[in-house]
Amino acid sequence: MMRKSLIPALLFLIALAGGAAGFSLPWQKPKAETAATPRPVVSILVSDTQAAGHTIPGVIAARIEVSLGFQTLGRVTARNVDIGDVVRQGEVLATLNPDDLQGDVRAAQAAVEAAQVELRTAQATAERTRALARRNVASTAQLEQAERALAAAQAAEQQAQSELVRARDAEGFAEMRAPFDGVISAVFVNAGAVVSAGEPVLRLSTQDGIEAVIDLPDIVLSRVRQGDPYEVWTENDPGRILPATVSQIEPVADAATRTRRIHLALGDDADLRLGALVRARPAGAAAARLVLPRAAILERDGAEYVWVVSRDGDQGTVSRRRIETLGPPIAGRLTIASGLTPGEEVVIRGIHSLTEGQSVGRSVTP
Repeated sequence: MMRKSLIPALLFLIALAGGAAGFSLPWQKPKAETAATPRPVVSILVSDTQAAGHTIPGVIAARIEVSLGFQTLGRVTARNVDIGDVVRQGEVLATLNPDDLQGDVRAAQAAVEAAQVELRTAQATAERTRALARRNVASTAQLEQAERALAAAQAAEQQAQSELVRARDAEGFAEMRAPFDGVISAVFVNAGAVVSAGEPVLRLSTQDGIEAVIDLPDIVLSRVRQGDPYEVWTENDPGRILPATVSQIEPVADAATRTRRIHLALGDDADLRLGALVRARPAGAAAARLVLPRAAILERDGAEYVWVVSRDGDQGTVSRRRIETLGPPIAGRLTIASGLTPGEEVVIRGIHSLTEGQSVGRSVTP
């Protein structure tokens, strides 16, 4: 009887010990779970400083530039200019070895002399045959044969003269002269190299006008039109913004990058040097100065929205707000025209799993 009375007391003591130790017995009810912590969100604070990355790199080029090459095969003996040199029209830029060309001239001259000898012989023969034919000594067939030989000799002499003129012209091809005033913007061949006819040796650019060239993918080009205004500046002088206009959109894409080149015409007062690296953006982006990653934009029923976070300490709630974007996306980012102000917090990831008024936790750096 005493043993039976001790069993309930032992069970009571075990239950007390289990509760103090932090574990429960199978017949004990679990404690109520604590309230769930709001999910953190990946967000950013929009600011006008982010617009610095929303630009397109480009380079300054001449509006007119030509690649110069020799009109004949030969070895380059001298290159009188280098990149950046300013040249005048008619100035000798490079020369070929003239020995082969001078040899062609001497050969053509010898051919002319030989043809002239043949022509004089044919003329003398024709005159004698005509005199004999007048005295009925030479037959009509002999006279016709002499006249044909004379005509052939005259044609051969004219052909030899033409070859001589061509050889003398080719001798002048040994000198490359500037077709207009400009600056040397590229050099492809050094002295001593053998070049074929038409192979580029130098690139000559005019100094009358310059332009900025940028490369854009087709997804961006769908919203770019000829005549659209742009802004161009250098990173060395970001405060000086030059206006530009889309003057040409090249129709063929680059085979390697699948981008097309856009030419931005600059004003006559632009004094940027050829080859200078610049940044460009559509005009009007400076007024908005707010950009967001494209992944932060929620599209519903043809409109664009973002999730804006209102915070009280580490806790906050999200609300959907309609915005308007400006221009095409560049490097995965869009310019915000209206709907946001600097300093507001915007969710940039997981936007499709949020609901209006949902509580969120702390902000996580992307």
